[in-house]
Amino acid sequence: MATLPVFRWHLAPDGYATLRQLRARGLRPGGQGVVAQLERPRRRRPPLVAHLYRIDLAVPVRPMTPGRWRAHEAMMRARRTCPTCRTDAGYCIPPSLGMCVTCAYPEEQRAA
Repeated sequence: MATLPVFRWHLAPDGYATLRQLRARGLRPGGQGVVAQLERPRRRRPPLVAHLYRIDLAVPVRPMTPGRWRAHEAMMRARRTCPTCRTDAGYCIPPSLGMCVTCAYPEEQRAA
């Protein structure tokens, strides 16, 4: 098993990029594996690790099709719909509450 080259934070050579850096350029790894790692040391904790990919092997991001946009909008609508009162809350329902804030705390809504 070959070990990956490890570079210190901000010292990666040209030609390598993290997932976020690839996405900012409109690219994705395109099936290539991780070729190196960045490590940011921290005190009394394990280092933060970021995986690096080769930029020359990256491929363009797939465009959003009309069907994908419809699926995305349906998913977001489901996250905004309160299961208790069945209304669009206008924000994503917190998983910790499981319902909109109005349904979770009805007595506070009446007092205000």
